[in-house]
Amino acid sequence: MSILKHLAIIMDGNGRWAKQKGKIRTQGHKEGINTLREITTWCAKNNIAYLTLYAFSTENWNRPKTEVDFLMKLLEKYLIQEKQTYLENNIRFKTIGNIEAFNEPLKQTIQSLEADTATNSSLTQILALNYGSRDEIKRACEKIIQTKAYSKESDMGSLIQSHLDTKDIPDVDLLIRTGGEMRLSNFLLWQASYAELFFPPILWPDFTSDDLAKIIQDFKNRTRRFGGL
Repeated sequence: MSILKHLAIIMDGNGRWAKQKGKIRTQGHKEGINTLREITTWCAKNNIAYLTLYAFSTENWNRPKTEVDFLMKLLEKYLIQEKQTYLENNIRFKTIGNIEAFNEPLKQTIQSLEADTATNSSLTQILALNYGSRDEIKRACEKIIQTKAYSKESDMGSLIQSHLDTKDIPDVDLLIRTGGEMRLSNFLLWQASYAELFFPPILWPDFTSDDLAKIIQDFKNRTRRFGGL
């Protein structure tokens, strides 16, 4: 039986969900927050150690400015309102990605929540914010060059791993992308190299903890060989 320590999710389908219901795209993002809360608390109660969620990619800046501005405000509101949920469920909050591109109030909200939940231990929830895997690997290599960490004796793979945003987090065991699209979209390419992949057609706002439980049961029944026999 496969063991699940690190679950990663690409939360796709908010815009399509809104369109199907005759609503504007922002309503889909609002509804997606409810799913985010449900899935996060379920993971905290079901012994999932790490949950990484693709919240805003480096490519999402290419969306219309009105939508980007809405997403930034929604993110800040979520982090402020959900603080009690994190504390009540013993959830640690972390981010990966480059948050320096965000405005100062949002950065302070992120850093404050990370500090306030630092000792929580039932689940580490990681939001990928202004995150792209290629950018993460590029930044890791830049850190290695800047700190002169490389030598002829170095194991470059281990060196890159130790400079990634996820350096203290185990590799992804299970990666889910909701909405039916079958691509990784520059998400955790290094960390998910041996992850089991699931692409349910369910749009993110309609995705439930029951759907997740079924996928996890399927995952547990899989045999992971990591290139071996």
